[in-house]
Amino acid sequence: MSDGPLLPGSTIGILGGGQLGRMTALAAAKLGYRCHVFSPTPGEPGTQVAAESTVAAYEDAAALDRFARAVDVVTFEFENVPAATLECLSALVPCRPGIRALSICQDRLLEKAFLEKAGVPVASWAPIHGEADIAAALARTGLPAVLKTTRMGYDGRGQAVVRSEAEAREALGRLSPLPLIAEAFVPFVAEISAVAARAVDGSTATYDAVENRHANHILDLSFAPARVAPEAAEAARRHAAAVAGALELVGVLAVEFFLLADGSLLGNEIAPRPHNSGHWTMDACQASQFDQHARAVAGLPLAPTGRHADAVMRNLVGPDGMARWPAIAARPDTFLHLYGKAEARPGRKMGHANRLLPRGALVDADEEGLLRPL
Repeated sequence: MSDGPLLPGSTIGILGGGQLGRMTALAAAKLGYRCHVFSPTPGEPGTQVAAESTVAAYEDAAALDRFARAVDVVTFEFENVPAATLECLSALVPCRPGIRALSICQDRLLEKAFLEKAGVPVASWAPIHGEADIAAALARTGLPAVLKTTRMGYDGRGQAVVRSEAEAREALGRLSPLPLIAEAFVPFVAEISAVAARAVDGSTATYDAVENRHANHILDLSFAPARVAPEAAEAARRHAAAVAGALELVGVLAVEFFLLADGSLLGNEIAPRPHNSGHWTMDACQASQFDQHARAVAGLPLAPTGRHADAVMRNLVGPDGMARWPAIAARPDTFLHLYGKAEARPGRKMGHANRLLPRGALVDADEEGLLRPL
């Protein structure tokens, strides 16, 4: 691979076949690139729109070798790809983001330490390697606390709120594998996030911070821009750009924050790839987070991140979410994005919808009316 941008017609390899890979592949196609999706499961959303796909285990060395030789660069659409997979591919083809970003964001202990080093405030935390660590960990975090697995947890999985040392010991028996991380319970007033993109040359661009609401631990709504003080919104963008730079990331990331009553922020998690809370950019911005990710991975300059409209994004989750799509599709101010998943199981993200408003209208909008029929 040369130092310059990928030529049109080149192939971007994507590890993972979910909806983020699907939307990245569609964005890459607009730039003239082909995408080759590597996924252990056939018929995934990403494989439906990719030029090519490989169905094989992430540990299949022969399949990874063939994949690497068929693509010009590799990226990933979720951070639960085994680090060993990226290590194997990195010897054969450029990987963006690289193994460092993946490894840090796969492990909550490494992630918290990294955020602190990058200058992002975080809640008190401590590792728990076994029962002997519980008392000291809770002394550091205070009670209540949240115990989380350090790997593979998402959408609320792999965590428990504990209000006593006895509850922590009981949770230790349910949460696996060890170690766990104990975090102080944060009495936040809002959850916000910011998406940043970083190019091969180190330049960065950030999108407006957004306000997020969850239902059953799954993102339900994102309001863009976040209806928070300008200082908090700018701090979120600044922190996201700093994290991207400290990771030496090439691509897109999101950083999630807790907003406290005094207007300060605490960093919660990093996602080193396009993020659910950035889906509003697909319709409210000149270039979406997926456009930016494809551009960065391909070595192109980043596009402007300006927002031409306010937006509300709603996830369509499970059967109830899919029941909304006909009414959403009938609205002229709303853009529907379905992921091509065959079965609407409870808790499964099936698509999302973006409702657009004139810039500045979101603050004064009637929220009840705004969300109907979203």
